[in-house]
Amino acid sequence: MVSLVTGLAERERERLRLAALHEYCLLDSPAGDELEAVVRVAATVAGVPTATLNLIDENRQCQLTTVGFTGGVSARSDSMCAIRFETGEFTYLPDASLDPTYRLNPWVTGTYANVRFYASAPLITPDGFALGSLCVFHDRPGTLTDEQIARLKDLAQVIVALFERRRQARINGELAAIAEARQRWTDTLLDTIDVAVVACDRSGRVTLFNRAARDWHGLDADPGVDPSRLADRYALFDTDGVTPLSPDRVPLLRALREGTVNHVEMIIRRRDGDPIQVSVNGRALITPDGTPLGAVVAMNDVTLDRAQQRVIEQARAELAAANEELRRSNTDLTNFAGAVSHDLVAPLGAVGGYLELLEDEVEGEPRAWVDAASRAVTRMRDLISSLLGYARAGSAPVRRVPADLGEVFGSVVADLGAEIRAADAEVTAPDPLPSVSCDPVLARQLLQNLIANAIKYRHPDRPPRVRVTAGRDGPRWAITVADNGRGIPPEQRSRVFDMFTRLDGTKVAGHGIGLSSCLRIVDRHGGTIRVADNPGGGTQVIFTLPD
Repeated sequence: MVSLVTGLAERERERLRLAALHEYCLLDSPAGDELEAVVRVAATVAGVPTATLNLIDENRQCQLTTVGFTGGVSARSDSMCAIRFETGEFTYLPDASLDPTYRLNPWVTGTYANVRFYASAPLITPDGFALGSLCVFHDRPGTLTDEQIARLKDLAQVIVALFERRRQARINGELAAIAEARQRWTDTLLDTIDVAVVACDRSGRVTLFNRAARDWHGLDADPGVDPSRLADRYALFDTDGVTPLSPDRVPLLRALREGTVNHVEMIIRRRDGDPIQVSVNGRALITPDGTPLGAVVAMNDVTLDRAQQRVIEQARAELAAANEELRRSNTDLTNFAGAVSHDLVAPLGAVGGYLELLEDEVEGEPRAWVDAASRAVTRMRDLISSLLGYARAGSAPVRRVPADLGEVFGSVVADLGAEIRAADAEVTAPDPLPSVSCDPVLARQLLQNLIANAIKYRHPDRPPRVRVTAGRDGPRWAITVADNGRGIPPEQRSRVFDMFTRLDGTKVAGHGIGLSSCLRIVDRHGGTIRVADNPGGGTQVIFTLPD
């Protein structure tokens, strides 16, 4: 069990050693002048004609550079250096042919060479892994002093240091290439977007403009511009487009000073082109240890948005003025309705009374004149009544409450009792009508107008039948008033709700105001009203009210 654990540990250490060796990228690569010089110095220090720098991987010994002979690659199993290099100890053999460990090695027996004197200093990395050795040897026996051994060890450390320097240079080159690629990517990205990006150093001097910033300002970043003159140099103004920004209000300098800026707006007055209104966001750039580096801001063009906003605000102002004018007009209309009620209706009542007296006093042709005058007074009263109803439908305050349409319908039928009996009409609501959110007074006027119209414009060949029903229409109730009357031709339905409109060919007296009043009432409740055919003949008027 102990041998198994030991074997696993040895294999793992060998794996890590090989990883360290390959990390230096030395195998099968030129040694370079510095390494060749060190190997020459090693041969001189040992006083021998031959020396080599050996690297040992999993299967091979690679002689990276040699002195006194032509190097090459041999099997690791044949290597003299591979026998003890992982111990980390300096190996010194005055005569290898006398050492039982080395005397049968092919470098000693004559297969590769006739090595007698042999010494090697292992190449140990800072992490403790042996990469190979600095080896000096001769074909005759020899000796080394302690000083020579010490210097050979020093040279081995110099070689490892050169390895480290080469590795670090390679890593730095790779990092530089990555950084350069990232910088190119960043520059490309910054020059592609339509957001202006501006950066400054810790002193507030501008160091970076991307493409959009250069286009907007007509200039590039100029680190030579004093921060106090940035607004002058780059034409930065308040949102009024007239007041230059003071240094303490320049968003870039604010981000540097305050840490962040969000949705700060300003105007850039371009040298060539119309001014641009921008919204600026930015933040200070700080290292993890709190050292300030500078600041960066991003600017979005909001010129069109602000122009649209100004148009909307102007429209709102105009709409508010129109609403105020409408309120004034409604007030005037209400006052006018009161004046009509008092100043016109009352005199007409007096005229009607006198005409009734005259009816008893005259006969013959004068009596016909009095009857005609009485009918004119009646028409005038009806017209005034209709106009008053229309005015109230549009100007009276809408007081919405939950109202039972069944109760409203019952009141309307009671009010129209005389007209219903005179026309032998049947007015029904076969199903219970719902409760809705409405002004009960206006709802009563609405139903009364529609039912009265259905009776008035009845078919001459049959008594009128009027049905009032209700059904769901999404979040609303749709109320249908259906009759069996004359019907409304499709080509005339689009104008029946216009003021003073009467259908072509209609002989029934009327003023064309009732349906206009209905439209105003429904509009003020946020509903809709329309006309459709009634199956079997007649008309359906369908209007919607909130639940």
